[in-house]
Amino acid sequence: MIGVAPPAYDPAAPTTASTLPVGAPATVRAYVAELFRRHRRAFLLLIAVNTVAVVASMTGPYLLGGLVERVSDEARELHLGLTASLFVLALAVQAVFVREVRLRGAILGERMLADLREDFLVRSVGLPPGVLERAGTGDLLSRITTDIDRLANAMREAVPQLAIGVVWAALLLGGLIVTAPPLAAAVLLALPLLVAGCRWYFRRAPSAYRSEAAGYAAVAAALAETVDAGRTVEAHRLGGRRTALSDRRVTEWTAWERYTLWLRSVLFPVINVTHVTVLGSVLMVGGVFVLHDRLGVGQLTTGALIAQMLVDPVGLILRWYDELQVAQVSLARLVGVRDIEPEAGEAALAPEGRDVQADRVHFGYREGVDVLRKVSLEVAPGTRLALVGPSGAGKSTLGRLLAGIYAPRDGRITLGGAELSRMPAERVRAHVALVNQEHHVFVGSLRDNLLLALPHSRLPLDGATRADAADAELWAALAAVDADGWARALADGLDTEVGSGGLALTPAQAQQIALARLVLADPHTLVLDEATSLLDPRAARHLERSLSRVLDGRTVVAIAHRLHTAHDADVIAVVENGRISELGSHDDLVSANGAYAALWRSWHG
Repeated sequence: MIGVAPPAYDPAAPTTASTLPVGAPATVRAYVAELFRRHRRAFLLLIAVNTVAVVASMTGPYLLGGLVERVSDEARELHLGLTASLFVLALAVQAVFVREVRLRGAILGERMLADLREDFLVRSVGLPPGVLERAGTGDLLSRITTDIDRLANAMREAVPQLAIGVVWAALLLGGLIVTAPPLAAAVLLALPLLVAGCRWYFRRAPSAYRSEAAGYAAVAAALAETVDAGRTVEAHRLGGRRTALSDRRVTEWTAWERYTLWLRSVLFPVINVTHVTVLGSVLMVGGVFVLHDRLGVGQLTTGALIAQMLVDPVGLILRWYDELQVAQVSLARLVGVRDIEPEAGEAALAPEGRDVQADRVHFGYREGVDVLRKVSLEVAPGTRLALVGPSGAGKSTLGRLLAGIYAPRDGRITLGGAELSRMPAERVRAHVALVNQEHHVFVGSLRDNLLLALPHSRLPLDGATRADAADAELWAALAAVDADGWARALADGLDTEVGSGGLALTPAQAQQIALARLVLADPHTLVLDEATSLLDPRAARHLERSLSRVLDGRTVVAIAHRLHTAHDADVIAVVENGRISELGSHDDLVSANGAYAALWRSWHG
């Protein structure tokens, strides 16, 4: 049944990631007020220009009303030439200022939209890494793509047009009151119908649009997760289950789409009936007053024309207010990240050394289900530690804990005696870096992609000397990861445009850029999780040997999926079922003939 709202969408029901929060009404209102404060002058100028345009548009009805009044009084001088000249002048003024209204409205909308995009991006990258990892790609991508697209139209047109419509309607009502007060009262006869229809609609629309947006995000999440894990889905024969999940998500989303469409199919006829009622009531009430000589024919003519003109601003307000209902949902999803308090950490807390320790750590992604249990580990400065074990044992999770991405549910992880989870995130990143198989190439030059890793204090200033010195450092970083060969072969070298619209890099080249950023960032402790997984084994081995020279003297925690990485490590920790079952050097563990020895024989054989 279209007229009945579908069951409320539960974003936590069969998804693999927890979604980011939706902004509370108070958060949305505060952000909107902040946007208006930033663009106060432009907004006031838009209203002023619109006021001139509306006043000019009312000149025609007044001139025509005066002409009709003179005709009815059988006046000898109709002043047609003067009336026509004034009408043409008013029309020219209206045309010029309407153009200004549209131009300034579009500029204001684009600037507000740009602010919104930048605010969302700045706030998102400042969130704790664990929050973004738990949210997954589907929810985040749907916000920065679908929600931004929905808001684009609202910011470009809805906000300026709504302001224009409100000013327009207020001035027309004011003009009607000045011209013929009884007709202003007649216009209000249609108000109860309009209020009743809008109240019915707007009591249902916001929650329906929220559920529609959440349903679309769930569709995007289900599809993105299925595509990203395509090989796993095929290997475990999960195709039918993932297809059923996608079908269910699409069914829920389209049910909300049909429901919101039905809401609009009720609202729009009510608006049309209101328009007819306004004009009809003005003509009938005005006619009665004219028959009783309480109103002139010219006043009725002017009042009827102004009442007819009211149809446009009222329709404009309702149309764009409805658009804002959709936009409000998208805005709430975008500013929802403001409800997540960044982990400020303790400013005075800083490491006093480089040793990394885990003390009886417990951690789980869901309440009551621990992935790691009673994990204790000590990594001395400059040690190369390899984490090995079967898939799903908790190696990557332990690596993220040691990198400060997650905080343990119980126990402590410290760097130089300072607890990682209590330190400011920026301070943790200055000491510890995580590099995994995920890599990103940003739109821009190769140089810009590498400079992202440099602290602001080390970015080159204007001047050839500093720029040349920085380029030398960039080439050294590329050489350290065996990427300088193909990079020097590029026609424009470091100035070559890469990413979307530029040079398409292979996955291996993109991963080399990610590792070059690591060299430039220069942290003393690194966590490498499948950092060379996209390279073939021989190239990966060669790259790891090159990196070993760069990483000499640093503390390295490597999640080893290829056991030659473990063979080169100082210490090997075997992770099984969320615990460290063995700890020692390669030779010691092979001699012990335990789990690691079995893995080594299986891999080496």
